[in-house]
Order: sequence, then C-alpha cells, then structure tokens
Amino acid sequence: MPAVSSVLVPYASYLRVYEPLAAFAEPERGHWRRYAARDGTPTAQDELRRSLADLLPTPPVPVPVHESADAFIAEVDGVVCVCPWRTRLRGWLALEELGDLLPVPLLDAVLPPVVRGQAAKDYERWRDRNPDARPWIRTAVWQVPVRWFTLFSDAERTFEPGAAEGGEGAEEAEGSGAKARVLRYRTPMVQARRRLARSLKTLRDTVDDGPLIEGLVDVGRWLEEFHPRSLVELDYGGLVHVLSCAQLAEDHSAADVALAITALRDGDDEGAGEAYGRLTERWRAVRDRQFAN
Repeated sequence: MPAVSSVLVPYASYLRVYEPLAAFAEPERGHWRRYAARDGTPTAQDELRRSLADLLPTPPVPVPVHESADAFIAEVDGVVCVCPWRTRLRGWLALEELGDLLPVPLLDAVLPPVVRGQAAKDYERWRDRNPDARPWIRTAVWQVPVRWFTLFSDAERTFEPGAAEGGEGAEEAEGSGAKARVLRYRTPMVQARRRLARSLKTLRDTVDDGPLIEGLVDVGRWLEEFHPRSLVELDYGGLVHVLSCAQLAEDHSAADVALAITALRDGDDEGAGEAYGRLTERWRAVRDRQFAN
C-alpha cells in the first residue's frame, strides 16, 4: 500500500457498534470468526490511510470499488464481537452529506461533478439490491455530537494519554511500540438504549422539539438495528490530535450531558444550563478550529 503521510489529519469522531458473531448469518459469520482469530487485525489508522489513498489518483476514487472485508474486533465477557468497516457504504453516505459541508466551487475542485454523479448512480443501483443495509460506524467531523454522549456514563470513559499522532512524543511512541493517545467510551447495547430512552423522555417532557430530540430519535432507530448483546463505542478518533493532553484529561462531556438531563428532569433549569453551557463552550472551541488559518 502506498504511504499517504506519516501524519494524518483525521479530525473526526466515531460511534461504533460491535455485534457478537451470532448476529451474522453464514457464510459471513465464518469469515469474521476466521478474521478475529488471526494476528494483527487492522487499526483505525490503517482504515484511514486506505481511505486517503483512494483520493490520490486523478480523478479521485470517492468510494471504493469493492466493499471492505475488514473489521474492528472486541471481546465482551469472552464473546468475540465484530464491527465491520463497510467502507464502501460509508463512503456513499458521506458523499451524500458532503454538499452540506463544502461550498460548491470547492466541492467541484475536490470531487468533479462527473465523479460524484457516477458514485450516486452506483449507490442507487446497490441500494436497490440491499435495501436493509446499514453501517456499523457513524462519523462526525470536528465534533462529538451531543446526542452520542447520552448513551454513556462517565464511569465508562477510558483515557490513555499516550502520544498524539504527529505531535510531541509521536515518533518515540511509534518506535517503542507505545500506545497512541485514546479517549473513548464503551457500554453494553442494553445500557445505551436505556439511557437514550430516558434522555429522550426527559427532553420531550421539558423542551420543545428540535435538533437534539430529532438526533436522539435517529440514533435510537439506528441502535435498534443491532443485536441486543452488542457493544457500543464512542471514539474521539482524530480529535485527540488537536486537543492537548490536559484538555482531554479534563473532558468529561458524558458527565455534563448526564447532569444536564438529570437537572431538567428535576426541574433545575439553572443547573441544566450550567452543565450544558460547559459542554457547548468546550465543543464550540473545537469546531472553531476547523476555520482557523
């Protein structure tokens, strides 16, 4: 595989679902069983490098020609769980959203209209043959959506300072095999669904309909597509490369969301406002970096 760069710029976060092998029908179950048993399964950085490599040719390849046969693997209480990459499907979905993120002249320069048009036709044909397909991974750029935090508790937070890619200590970490910087949450599917349902009820009882409620409904519908014994993971992904170690250590966004929801449920509007204010200020500062020179 050609090297894209030793320093990537993946300023995105990820919401992933890992399903037990029992959730997959044969022959896919057998593929994932053999895949999980081998040594050296790819990492999130490997996935990103492969995606970026497709953008180097002229014209670029916005969506892979073939679907990925790779996945992330986790073990939950002795049960192997799999999160398929489904890079091709996610590429199509991301392409649909790209028009809302970039000005048309920039979008045309990055991905010419003829390239986007062909990808859209390919997706339409594929979708007709696979109407029930859904991704195991959701992605957000330059933020972690507030609605994702409702699925987790602060006790499920894991922070490993490590070294940020391309940052101080990165080369030494790579050479010594030290871990990269990570901030993530993991919870059983049953807990994620329960917390989301409680948060949604509180919001519907206390505030007007809006983007947050709509977002929670959307995430809830997505979670219902998966096996009840799945694992749900929120990974800060590339955002750990733009936030300092101190900022990440102090980031307890899931706790702030839980405090805000609890305060709303108890009729404490002031407490809810304080918790939500901390959250929005923290993530506004991150999103503003997207437009920094």
